[in-house]
Amino acid sequence: MNKQNRLKLYSFFYKPIKVNFLSDLYTPVWVGKNNRNEVEGFCGDDSGDHISDKNHNYSELTGLYWVWKNTQPEIVGSCHYRRYFTTAKEPLAYRIKRLLYFPANLWKKRYGLIYTSNTEYWGKHLLNEDDTLKILEKYEAILPVRRKLRKNIKQHYSKYHSADDLILLENILKENSPEFIPAFNKVLNQNRLFANNMFVLKRDDFEELMEWLFDILFKFEDRVPSENYKGYQERIFGFLSERLITVWVEHKKLKYKELPLIYFKKLKK
Repeated sequence: MNKQNRLKLYSFFYKPIKVNFLSDLYTPVWVGKNNRNEVEGFCGDDSGDHISDKNHNYSELTGLYWVWKNTQPEIVGSCHYRRYFTTAKEPLAYRIKRLLYFPANLWKKRYGLIYTSNTEYWGKHLLNEDDTLKILEKYEAILPVRRKLRKNIKQHYSKYHSADDLILLENILKENSPEFIPAFNKVLNQNRLFANNMFVLKRDDFEELMEWLFDILFKFEDRVPSENYKGYQERIFGFLSERLITVWVEHKKLKYKELPLIYFKKLKK
């Protein structure tokens, strides 16, 4: 199997925005396509076994579900249309600029993120095939630099969402995956989070994570009507997934490599 078939990184787009910086390593996936007209250069998340119609609640997870059920690369990566892994060092100017965030206490929010509108430069520094395979010779996974929160994960989630979600999540875990409870409790009481539902995993680990993750999320959905979540909170399962992936990694004790993310602030529509 050649490199291209062995390794594939999927970039999830909420609408088909054309970008010119993605190599053949990356497959653009239009999430929430839900039987709309095809657009050249994009896969939809609405073929084969899919949950495209749930995108308003599941966000990029409808793309992950589609990848899980309909593709077979040996190594699978998840990224977003504006967020990508990089092995490039952050330029000195960016590091100096980060110091200016300290008075406003924004440095934690920006930690591990390279905010830029310069697609011409940074588009050439996305994670590539050779670096990915080289890293995975030593590590089991590639994950984003963990986000540093001001509060622990339980307090942070309860501030911006509903604390009842975490109670239900814990109950589902106790019923179906009790072995994950120690990791769940540990993660909720720490302030480091693998955000954005991004990773690069070998197929066996990817399959295991997807099976475990969607089983929990579907059980959650069965118990709480999605209509209960409005506006920003509609993306409930994307928020829960970030916490659950962090729990899964903690439980599995994976040997992982953290990489910073390039965050493109603006893309031409």
